[in-house]
Amino acid sequence: MSVEASIETALAPDWPEWQGAVINGVYPLRRLLNGSDHSAVFLTECKAREVPDAAVKIIPAERVTLAQLSHWRMAADLSHPHLIQLFDAGLCQLGGRQFLFVVMEYAEQTLGEVLGHRALTPEEVQELLPPTLDALTFLHGKGLVQGHLKPANVLVVDDRVKLASDSVRPASEPRASIAQPSPYDPPEAHHARFSTAGDIWSLGITLVEALTQSLPSRDGQSETTRLPTGVPQRLLDTVQRCLSADPADRPSATQLQAQLAGTPPPPVVPVPQAIVREAPRPVAPKPESARARSLMPAVIATGVLVLVVAVWAGLRSFHTQPIARQPASATAQISSQRPATAPQSAPPSPKAHLPGPAVSAASPGAKSRESKPARQAVVPNRPDQPAPSLTATVPSLVHAPMPNVPRSALGTIHGRVKVAVLVIVDRSGTVVDALLKDPGPSSYFARLAKEAAKKWTFAPADEPDTREWLLRFEFTRSGVTAGAAPGS
Repeated sequence: MSVEASIETALAPDWPEWQGAVINGVYPLRRLLNGSDHSAVFLTECKAREVPDAAVKIIPAERVTLAQLSHWRMAADLSHPHLIQLFDAGLCQLGGRQFLFVVMEYAEQTLGEVLGHRALTPEEVQELLPPTLDALTFLHGKGLVQGHLKPANVLVVDDRVKLASDSVRPASEPRASIAQPSPYDPPEAHHARFSTAGDIWSLGITLVEALTQSLPSRDGQSETTRLPTGVPQRLLDTVQRCLSADPADRPSATQLQAQLAGTPPPPVVPVPQAIVREAPRPVAPKPESARARSLMPAVIATGVLVLVVAVWAGLRSFHTQPIARQPASATAQISSQRPATAPQSAPPSPKAHLPGPAVSAASPGAKSRESKPARQAVVPNRPDQPAPSLTATVPSLVHAPMPNVPRSALGTIHGRVKVAVLVIVDRSGTVVDALLKDPGPSSYFARLAKEAAKKWTFAPADEPDTREWLLRFEFTRSGVTAGAAPGS
């Protein structure tokens, strides 16, 4: 360890000691969230904004210039759906030492925490890109940069991806950072200023790590960047352009947005084609007798008549087949399956989500009042076949929208992905809360199921108590099915 590093470690406060302290009599340090040699983040509250859970970051004053305080106050005036909101910033005294502090939105999770357990799928990364580029376009359009784009600064607040704002600063400012150089810094960082091109480089490194859990390696002599294995072909061009050694060759955030919007959809899994075998060499036909030629029209007419009767009988049997009635213990099932030729729809970017731990079930005091038998309503996998009325088949169910899953995402499924969501329903039949009972193996599909479950509505009940319904979603390559059963 160098002398400078030893001094830095010695000067680092013992952050857990500050738990329970109150900044300027306003912001209590309730719990240490994370800390390093140069800063710490605590859970706090912001009564002025009526925010019960907020985060406060404190930095020893000797580690940073007062320009940082002006940057925070400038960023507090920014408002964007994909940027962490800053509430307050200032100076404080703790234990006889002076600190700078900034109060901001509390994020449930960061991309860095996720990558400690697994890499993201290409679909999850493509869902992560639109809100990230939206925030960068907003900042760059105002002559600002994010400054320290990395997985730890890609956060989730209420299922929405947001970039950290405490590192925002004007572009072209000297790189006098409070932190040590990091692998996310662009190659020109040691002699250049902050720039929008530097943000794009950091984005490229973040994408590589998100896809592979590894960082690219760099050859200092040839100035080339070697990517680890695992970067999919559809994202390879974007990553390589972001990691261009020349800042002038890197695309802007606006150009990346246009490229993302114009990217052709991934190829649909081809439908198996009938095998065509080579026909045998033609053989000269035997001469037909006059009697055979005279009987041929009658044979053809008889065959056509038999085929027409068979088709008519099959259609009559299909259209008159009743919906089977299930016993009282069965769950109500709805299916939403897409035809193979359906156009691909893009996943909604404002709700991009990083995977998180499963949420516990509702309180044991919640009661279920539904006891009527449910009937099965299955929507056939045919575009010309209308879905049966849910209110007619399931009296307790009024509206049951299905998850909107892009065809490209369904194509990645091998087998079945099952997700269970417990919804709490009020007296009017509105879902007031949705909890992941079983998120299944994919947080992406778990989020889509939870979002759809929040929009379900049920028949009003006479009892004032809330009710519980357990919704089970099943995702396959051909579509999505859902079942609903009263109780937990």
